[in-house]
Amino acid sequence: MDVLQLVVIGALGAMATILTNRGIAVFNDGLRPIMPEYFDDHAISRQELAATSFAVSFGLVIGFGIPVSIGASILLIHSVLLMTDIIGTWTPNTKMGLVLAGVLGAAWGIGLTLGLQFIVDLFAMLPVDFLAALGAVGNPIIVAFALFPGIAVAYQHGFGKGALTAGVSAFVLVLIRQFGTFTLPGGQAVTISAEGVTLLTGMIFMLYFAIKVKGDSNENQNLVNIFAERVKKIKKNMILLSLTGGLVAAATSLTLIAGDPISLSLMDGGQFGEAALAAFARGIGFIPLVFSTAIVTGVYSPAGATFVFVVGILLQGNPILAFILGALVMLIEISLLSGAAKGLDRFPGVREMGEHIRSAMNRVLEVALLIGGALASEQIAPGIGFFWVIGVYLLNRTAKKPLVDMAVGPVAAIVLGIIVNILFLLNLWTPAA
Repeated sequence: MDVLQLVVIGALGAMATILTNRGIAVFNDGLRPIMPEYFDDHAISRQELAATSFAVSFGLVIGFGIPVSIGASILLIHSVLLMTDIIGTWTPNTKMGLVLAGVLGAAWGIGLTLGLQFIVDLFAMLPVDFLAALGAVGNPIIVAFALFPGIAVAYQHGFGKGALTAGVSAFVLVLIRQFGTFTLPGGQAVTISAEGVTLLTGMIFMLYFAIKVKGDSNENQNLVNIFAERVKKIKKNMILLSLTGGLVAAATSLTLIAGDPISLSLMDGGQFGEAALAAFARGIGFIPLVFSTAIVTGVYSPAGATFVFVVGILLQGNPILAFILGALVMLIEISLLSGAAKGLDRFPGVREMGEHIRSAMNRVLEVALLIGGALASEQIAPGIGFFWVIGVYLLNRTAKKPLVDMAVGPVAAIVLGIIVNILFLLNLWTPAA
């Protein structure tokens, strides 16, 4: 871990926390509509805002962000920015509170980065090393992520079009797997990414079906007109937001963070082109959500519509250039906030597609991470792993405060690895040969 990495992640933590402290941006989509109730309407107290922030974010940090990060040694952005949401709302809305927010946010970013490496190193020192097995948690994601356009199409347009999209995608996957490697006249071997081409194929179908749905709604236009002052508030803070977007891109270029479990797994496997494509698709899905909530609340996201992650992935190892272009992307996003929202009125299918993309991605991730957790657990404890993960998954659904489904597989695998080590120290477990 070099100094530059710590500076970048520390600066990101500080900026994100400061933006939350001042009600400029929060990462949690569920918290964004609550922010104006304190900053604009004064309908709730600072304590109530802080309590709400903790309630909607802390479980995701502990139960989802950190466990998914451990398997790949790359921080899932949720573990960073959900916590900065909490810190920003818990620190006072004063000058000293602003300074405290920045210091604590920087400490969280740096501490989490060093702490994750410490945990990884600690796991490697255990008598039964299960760290390598945890890598299997993300393996199903690498192939499964190419399926989500077909699922999104099925959600939005019905089973038939969804099956057509998924079927053509599957055909392309098999075709590229079989014939995607060839040798150029100069003797250089070239391998086409089967997953990347498959995802691109599915996205073409998804966009085609969405664009065909036309409309003349003025829903977003009305929102822009009604909440014009809140849009102005975002544009007033566009420099601070752009700097934060640049830091997100720079941290991604240093392979410190990833925007979602799909691109995280692909980055961890060195498949940066596919990771960028997956992040781009996710960005398309987040445009309607981020833009509409931003217009209504006057509160943006520190990562914008998440396209800054695409910049960082494409500019691996170039944090300075990634910072500049990431800031520029965020600047363009905010400048186009009103125009893009109005434009979505002309294509209601594209507007609705965003919700279906997010739903499809979440469902694919839930299944892929569950299967990955089961595969990892079976490597850790052959003959027991599948029993363990399926049992944890089903029992979790009966808990008063269950983990989110996406977290069950990774958490179950980590807990099983720890249990196996305890049993080994008690001479109650013998690792498989």
